Amino acid sequence: MDSTQASALYLQLLGETARISWSELEPLFARGILLRVAGALDLVSVAEAVALDAKQEVTAWLASGLLERLQADEAAGYVARDPELWAVVVSPWVLVQERGPGSATDVD
Repeated sequence: MDSTQASALYLQLLGETARISWSELEPLFARGILLRVAGALDLVSVAEAVALDAKQEVTAWLASGLLERLQADEAAGYVARDPELWAVVVSPWVLVQERGPGSATDVD
């Protein structure tokens, strides 16, 4: 998204997006409120779509697996690998995305 075209909501969510450790996210996983965003998507754009209740977009991502409730096997992988994670809150959800070496966003 071009920064000159960014919505106010996008900019707000961008400002609320931060790096976070798995240990901080683990209690949220236990509550079932973590949504994993695939590395192919822009975390903030997905958060904006969820916040705006953009059903068509969100449904397409859910159907394709690009957005999903974080599964136990993925959580176990986070514990074992301690990857770089970024998150943003769109109540009642917390959207999380893995970044850095070895993630889907790694282009090396």
